[in-house]
Amino acid sequence: MWPLDQSRKEVLRFAVSCRVLTLVLQAFYGALLFCLSPANVFLAAGYSEALFALLTFSAMGQLERGRSWTSGLLFALATGVRSNGLVNIGFLVYSQCQGFLSSLMVLNPLRQLLMLMGSVFLSLFTLGLPFALFQYYAYTQFCLPGSARPIPKPLLQLAVDKGYRTVEGNEPPWCSWKLPLIYSYIQDLYWNVGFLRYYEFKQVPNFLLAAPVAILVAWATWTYVTIHPWLCLTLGMRRSKNSKTRENSHPGFLSPRVFVYLVHAAALLLFGGVYMHVQVLTRFLGSSTPIVYWFPAYLLQNQEPLLRSPETVPWKPLAGESVARQKVPRNSLVGLLYNWKACSLVTRCILGYFLSYWLLGLLLHCNFLPWT
Repeated sequence: MWPLDQSRKEVLRFAVSCRVLTLVLQAFYGALLFCLSPANVFLAAGYSEALFALLTFSAMGQLERGRSWTSGLLFALATGVRSNGLVNIGFLVYSQCQGFLSSLMVLNPLRQLLMLMGSVFLSLFTLGLPFALFQYYAYTQFCLPGSARPIPKPLLQLAVDKGYRTVEGNEPPWCSWKLPLIYSYIQDLYWNVGFLRYYEFKQVPNFLLAAPVAILVAWATWTYVTIHPWLCLTLGMRRSKNSKTRENSHPGFLSPRVFVYLVHAAALLLFGGVYMHVQVLTRFLGSSTPIVYWFPAYLLQNQEPLLRSPETVPWKPLAGESVARQKVPRNSLVGLLYNWKACSLVTRCILGYFLSYWLLGLLLHCNFLPWT
C-alpha cells in the first residue's frame, strides 16, 4: 500500500460529479470539499481507504459513462481492498434493472428477463469473488490438516501484551462453522463488532465524534425524500414522458440520477451506525460515497449569497456550452474563508466541520492519538 496522489482522486471525483449533477459549479464545489475531506488523513496516507476511494469513484465514473464491464472490474478490485465494497453491487444491479425496464416494451420480455438474471448473477459473482478468495486463503492457512505453523515468539509475546487469544496448535472455532468466515470471527472476538454492541455510555465521545457526518447524510436523505417522495417510492424506476423535464427542473444534487447514490449512502450510515465502531463513520463514509461532498456543495451554492456575487465567482457558463468546454472557476472556498464573518451560518458550519476535522486528523492521528 502506498500514498495516492490527492489531485488524481479529486479529478475523478469532479468527473463523476459532472456526469451526475450536470451543474459544473456544484460539481466543482464538491471536488474542493473532497480536497478538505474530514477523512483527509486516511485518504492522503497509506491506508486502504485511499485506494478504495480511488477504485470506487473510478468505477462510479465508468458506470455513468455506460461502461458496465469496466465498472464491474473496478468495483471488484475495490472489494478486494475493503470488504464493504460488496455493497457496491447495488450500483450494478440498479443500472441493469433500469436497462431492463427501458427495453421491456421494445424487445422480447422473456429474453430480457433472462439476460437480466444472468447479468445480476455475473455481477454478484465478480464482486463477491475477491472476498471469497480471501476467506478461502485464510481457511487453507488455519483449518486444513498440517496447515498450522509455529508462531514466532515475538508475535506470541505481542499477543500476550495486547490480550489476544492464540490458537496454540488447536483448530480455531470458526473452522467448524457451516460457513467458515474468519472475517466475522475476528470482528466478533477481537473488535466486539455486532448489532448495537457499541451503544454504551462510555462511547458517548465517539458518538459525538461521528455525529457531524451522520447528521450530514441524514439531512441529505431527508431533503431528497421530501423533494422526490414519488421518485423514492418507485425506487427511481418509473419512467414517464416528463422524465426529461423532471431532470431539467431538478439539476444538481436534487437530480433523479442522484437517487441510487443517496440510497447507498443511507445504507452505509444505517449499517455503520448500528453495527460498527461509530467513530469510523467519518472515514467509512468519506471514502465510500460522494453524497458527503455533493450535499454540502448543494447547500453552499443555494444558501451562500457570497457565492452568487461577482467578486467571489466571476464566472458563469455560457448558454448551450458543453460541460467539457466550460472553464472551471477559481477556488471560491478560499474567498469564503477570507469573508468568514459575512458567510451564512450554514456555510460556517460546513467549512468549520471540514477544516477542523481535516486539521485535527493530521495532528492527532499522525501522533498516534485517538481519531476516527
